[in-house]
Order: sequence, then structure tokens, then C-alpha cells
Amino acid sequence: MYARMLSKPLAAGHSFFLFGPRGTGKTTWLKQRCGDAVFIDLLDADVYQSLLAHPGRLADFVPRNHRGWVVVDEVQRAPEILNEVHRMIEARGWRFVLTGSSARRLRRGGVNLLAGRAHTYRMFPLVAGELGDDFDLRKSLLYGHMPAIFSEPAPRDYLASYVKTYLREEVLQEGLTRNIASFVRFLETASFSQASTLNTAEIAREAGIDRRTVGYHFDLLEDLLLGFRVPVFTRRAKRRMAAHPKFYFFDVGVYRQLRPSGPLDTPEEIEGAALESLVMQELLAMNEYSASEYSISYWRTSTGAEVDIVAYGRRGLVAIEVKRGARLSRRDAAGLRLFKEDYPSARCYLFYGGSHREYWDEIEVWPVEDAIRSLGQILAPPSNPSH
Repeated sequence: MYARMLSKPLAAGHSFFLFGPRGTGKTTWLKQRCGDAVFIDLLDADVYQSLLAHPGRLADFVPRNHRGWVVVDEVQRAPEILNEVHRMIEARGWRFVLTGSSARRLRRGGVNLLAGRAHTYRMFPLVAGELGDDFDLRKSLLYGHMPAIFSEPAPRDYLASYVKTYLREEVLQEGLTRNIASFVRFLETASFSQASTLNTAEIAREAGIDRRTVGYHFDLLEDLLLGFRVPVFTRRAKRRMAAHPKFYFFDVGVYRQLRPSGPLDTPEEIEGAALESLVMQELLAMNEYSASEYSISYWRTSTGAEVDIVAYGRRGLVAIEVKRGARLSRRDAAGLRLFKEDYPSARCYLFYGGSHREYWDEIEVWPVEDAIRSLGQILAPPSNPSH
């Protein structure tokens, strides 16, 4: 059992939404941190059917004199109960935690989102700082950071089951797509775009579906918190920039499970995308947990010069390039140098598969394992603003 870095929601003491993909540990964390809470699980068929038919029965599940937290798990399954949650906050002063593995029905259904009375937070797969001595870069690149991976004797089997279960429960049962076979083909094809610029026309051709459906499926992945698109950084651009986003599945292990591999696939293709994906998922989590409030993007010019990750916000501008190889040449920093020319205030980092830290002019070169462990430090504003 790992102590999670997410601490702000409970410390603030007010009702909140907690979103995150299934299996990232939302309920486990809540049971650790507020064991006296009343838990209402909408994955329980009887509870779900009762509240779906009569949302007003929500109060029947909570003792009238209860003063602790009330946790409603998977609230997106019955969004109509949010009106009742709102009423209880106002009338009885109860504090709710509303967990969800999908924001789709809440966002698109026009339901009551508690009129600002509940903040929104995210739970991610485990990060290196939570794993401590159990963080193993090689294992992370194979199986990712879903909490169950670190207790399951057969992590690959767990990931296979996770993907199938998620498809069945979130896509099939909710009726989110009419053709599950085309969605499965899309998932496999989309895995080839991991950590790459999206080409929806090519994905549509490879999956045998039309471009409009491809766009809908990518929206669906984001709604289900299974994947996300990263836009191009264009703020005060001095060059002609690329137009299309990059795509990532939310966890390296899920990506590796979905990505077909065979004798024609090189390790560089799969492991390079896996390494960049691991850095990205760790950075997104640390950005949330530290309340750094960076917007995350990437930088790519129309001529192909690229920086893998750009973090921009009130704490500054950070540019990160990720290289799998243990040996580097100065050419590996070409994109960072161009970025530094255009944005002199940027703090630039090159993460690589070697073991020594180096300093190339204004670019810091870090072993990627050290860098992942130190992302909180890297995202923090410099102690010397002139640096």
C-alpha cells in the first residue's frame, strides 16, 4: 500500500469531485484517508438501480447525525443524484466526495455540477515519488504504474483483463459507441500514434473507419480518461508551427497492452514512445499534485524541429526533450536550442538513458530515471530567477 501525494482535497474540507481512470486507486485512497466516511458505491447493482429510479433516496444511505464525509463512487453512472447532493450540502451541511472514471455524462448531460460548491481534482497512476524504492524504470516501461501492477503476480494478465473490462463496462454497458468492433480496431491503430503527432486520415484508413468516427473515438477516449491529446505550443510563435496535437494513452502499461508487436517492430519504436509517455504521465501527475498549474503542450515547427514537452505557467517555462539512448550527441539537443533561441527565459532539459548528469550551455542533461524522481524539483520555479 503506497501513500499518495494527493492531499489538498481533504485538507481543504469542502466537497469535491475526484476523477481518474478505473484502477488508479481513488477508492483505496479515500478509505485510507477517511475511513469513517459513508461509502455509496454506484457499481453495486442494487444501490445503482435504487438511486437511478429514486435519486431522493440518497439520504436513506446516510445516518442523519453523520458528520464525516459521504463518498459517492462512480457518480457519472447516475448524474441525476447531483441535485440531491446539492440539496444535502445546503440543508444538512454534509461534505461529499464524488468520484468518477468518466466525465462524459456529467459534462454533456447538462447536469447540476453543484454550482461551484465542489472543486475538481484528478487521481493518476502511481508516480515515482509514491513508489519510492519500488520504482524500477525497466518494469515501469513494461507495465506502467497502475497500483495493482505492484501486487499482481502476473501484471501482463492484469493489464489484458483491465483493457477488456474497461471496454465492456464503460463502452458497451453505457452504449457509448454502436460498433464495438470498430472501436477495438481503432484502439489498436491509435496505439501506433502514442507520443506522436496525430494523423486522423491515416488512422481512419488503417482502422477501416471514416475520419469523423475517428474524431469521435478520440473524444471518447478523453471523456473516459483513457487518453489525452497535447496541443502545439504556439504562444508568441516566431516560426511557422505544426497544427496537429500529439496523443497519449494515460498509462504506459495500457499502451503496451494495446500496442501490437511482432518481428517487424523495433524496440526503438515501442520503447521510445513508452519512455516519453512515462515522463509525460509523471509530469501531469506532479503538475496536479503540486498545484503548479502549468499548461502542457509540445513544440513542433513546420520544418520538423521538435521539443517533446513544454510546460508553461505562472512558475515559468520548461522545455523537455526525451531520448531513449544511453549515448548522446549535440545534435540530440537541436530542437531545444531552437526553442531556447525563440524563448530565452525557458529552462531546458534533455532526459536520456545514460547515467551521468551534464550541462550543455543552458541545457541540463539528466539521466531519465533521476529526472523522473526529480520532476517536482524541475517544475518548481528556480531559486535564482536570473538562472
